[in-house]
Amino acid sequence: VLSLCCEACKKVIFHVPSELEADTLVGRVDLKECLQSAEFISSSDGNFKVLEDGSVYTTSALSLSAEKKTFTILLKDIQEQVQKKIHVSLVEEEKKTPKTRHARDTVLKRTKRRWGPIPSVMIENSLGPFPLQIQQVQSDTAQNYTIYYSASGPGIDQDPKGLFYIERETGNIFATRAVDREQYPSFQIICFATTPDGYSPEVPLVHTIRIEDDNDNAPYFTQDLFEFCVPENSRPGVVVGKVIAEDRDEPYTLHTTLKYRIVSQTPPITPAFSLHGDTGVISVLLPQLDRELVPSYTLLVEVRDMAGQPFGLCTTGTVVIKIEDTNDNAPSFKQLQYETRVEENRVSVEILRVSVVDLDEPGSPGSGAVYEIIRGNDDQAFEITTDKNTNEGILCVVKGLDYETAKQRVLVIGVNNEAPYLLAPHSQQLSQSTCSVTVHVLDVDEGPVFKPCLLRLDVKECEDIGTAIGRYVAEDPETGNSEGIRYRIQPGQCNWINIDDRSGEVRTVRVLDRDIGEMRRGQCNVTVLAIDRNGKTGTGTIQVCIVPGNKNFPRITQTDYIMCRDRKPICLTAQDGDEAPYSAPFVYRITDRNLASMWKLTPHDDNSWYLSPKGDIPYGIYEIPVSVIDNGGKIGENTVRVNLCDCVTPTECDGRTRQLSGGNVTLGLWAILAMILGSLLLLLILITICGCCGAGVMHRQVTDDCANHNLIISNTEAPGEEVMDHNIIPLQNTCDQGGYGVKTGEQQTFEMVKGRGHTLESVKGGGHQTLGSVKEGGGQPMMDTCRYSYSEWHNFTHPRLGEKVHLCRQDEEQKHSEDYLLSYNYEGKGSLAGSVGCCSDQHEEEALDFLDQLEPKFRTLAETCIKR
Repeated sequence: VLSLCCEACKKVIFHVPSELEADTLVGRVDLKECLQSAEFISSSDGNFKVLEDGSVYTTSALSLSAEKKTFTILLKDIQEQVQKKIHVSLVEEEKKTPKTRHARDTVLKRTKRRWGPIPSVMIENSLGPFPLQIQQVQSDTAQNYTIYYSASGPGIDQDPKGLFYIERETGNIFATRAVDREQYPSFQIICFATTPDGYSPEVPLVHTIRIEDDNDNAPYFTQDLFEFCVPENSRPGVVVGKVIAEDRDEPYTLHTTLKYRIVSQTPPITPAFSLHGDTGVISVLLPQLDRELVPSYTLLVEVRDMAGQPFGLCTTGTVVIKIEDTNDNAPSFKQLQYETRVEENRVSVEILRVSVVDLDEPGSPGSGAVYEIIRGNDDQAFEITTDKNTNEGILCVVKGLDYETAKQRVLVIGVNNEAPYLLAPHSQQLSQSTCSVTVHVLDVDEGPVFKPCLLRLDVKECEDIGTAIGRYVAEDPETGNSEGIRYRIQPGQCNWINIDDRSGEVRTVRVLDRDIGEMRRGQCNVTVLAIDRNGKTGTGTIQVCIVPGNKNFPRITQTDYIMCRDRKPICLTAQDGDEAPYSAPFVYRITDRNLASMWKLTPHDDNSWYLSPKGDIPYGIYEIPVSVIDNGGKIGENTVRVNLCDCVTPTECDGRTRQLSGGNVTLGLWAILAMILGSLLLLLILITICGCCGAGVMHRQVTDDCANHNLIISNTEAPGEEVMDHNIIPLQNTCDQGGYGVKTGEQQTFEMVKGRGHTLESVKGGGHQTLGSVKEGGGQPMMDTCRYSYSEWHNFTHPRLGEKVHLCRQDEEQKHSEDYLLSYNYEGKGSLAGSVGCCSDQHEEEALDFLDQLEPKFRTLAETCIKR
């Protein structure tokens, strides 16, 4: 590498290959020679970057397009406002043989690379001598080039500056003074190998110098004083607490391996605690820790490094352990027997104080006394509480005592603690401490006493004035009787009752009605005074309660109704102002016997019943008397007015209906008119029937040769010999003439009409007859003179029979044939039912021999009627 030293601040030339990869070292420029205090370093070409030590690297792959490439390095000192430039030129190096001045005839062999040695180690607080060599770096390229070594980084040109340096020619690294590992555990320096012209054949080496730890720090406790608590009587092995110590030397070495021990215990009695050497955990050792004997312990503990070896460094600390109180001492009374006095009838008065002894810590739940009366207080006349300040028991009377009942009371009082008792190890269970208290009752002259002090009297509602409702008397406690005691009611109270001043009998002075304003609550308390001969008074209370009675009649809320032609039942609902059990359920009755036969009542629920007519009764207005009976037997009379109207909706009814009163029914105008029209219509029908029955008989003359060309119309419709199937299509017959008929009341009539589409009709009468033989009068035959030609008969029957035959052929299920094989009654002239066919209901045998003499065309017609 050719370097112009005299022009170093202005121009530098580097010979490089034509192809440069990214992050390739181009060369190194001495920046301090140009500007010693350069604070800002930059490159004018983004393809190059300049480090603080002057090393120039490529930022991306680069190809020299020309033989020479230039860029500028800009140096700035912001404080001094000085700026300098270095011009850098890159010249493609020439391909030539190695220089002979450094060439050596050596055999190629694998050698160990010396440019990347292992990290260096320097002992902390080393004593020298200084400078102290700690490592050497060498480049293998020193075999071919002259190499100069340099370094930078912490300890060289950064704080702590001047701690290390490297020899330029040899690459030896020296330390100039001792180092504290706790302050600087390691150093990372960057080593450079360059030729005299600034070319760096080696990549800068990051070398680590590790400071080896020396045990120069003693362990120390994290707290100046450790305080712990443990309950008394704790079992051995119970953890009390843990002491913690630290060491600034290198972790996970023997210099920081700590051991703990207890140096001393205060008070100097049997050791009560143990200390784990590795963890520093303090545990209970003594099986009996008694707070009453030793309330606290003080321990002097030591921690030593080097795993507790004698030559290790150590420190001591203090631990205070307080023993917490437990209720292991039961309270006991100072005295076992007490006596006291109290006047009878005294209430809420203190009569005695009792005290106990407890060795547990004062003010704690283990020493707080809780007193109770075990026996002798069945009537709850006494009460005992605890004075929190003195821990004494205060015995009071909460109910007045009666000297006449008991002159003396004996109480048994027990005591416990607020906290449950804990039995100490190796001790026996103690029984509860008790004491007895004798209470003497002093006699006092008393006034009368009501028994009971509150008397409840129930009075039925609306009772008569002066009704005796009870008796309320008082007794003299000394004599036990009511002689000489007078009674009166204090003024200013509700004036519902009065009391007899001698007998104490209580009577009503007013009618008690819950509907009256002052009686709506239903009760009143009256204070009664009892006064004896000595003027002593006693008071009692009478509580008068009004019991609901059956004072109201049940009534139906709605009494006017309209019932239309659908005759939907009416729902009658009643109300009663009384309370249960004098209200619902109600019972309904119709009191009028005539109307009860026309109307009926059926239950719906407790308050309602249904009213409905029995059968088809006439329209009109009905006033029905209905009685309603409540659950107390009280009957309320009501009148229900029902307008039974011929309407669809109640709004259609105009009120112009017939009215029944007392069981009589009056017909309206429209009803009478409807009856007259119905009678006229019935009379008209009877006249019509009689006219039809009285009509004459019309005869037809039929010649003998009618059978040769026409069908003989006969009432005998049984099938012939060749008709084997019952599904025969009936024939429709007509006549050339206008239309003749035979009508009698007991004869069968046939009509034949030509050209009008009418069918042959058959009306069943008294028997079977033919057209040529009609019974008349005594039964003599009358012959019709009508004669039918073959052509007329053929023209009429042929198209119609063809149509019927066609329908039968199309219907495989023979439904059309079955329609014609039905018997029809007389349906009037011109009926579409047609004549009864060959399959008639009549099966009696008649002479049908004349059918064998008919013409062949009729046989053809008969064959078509047979089901194929």
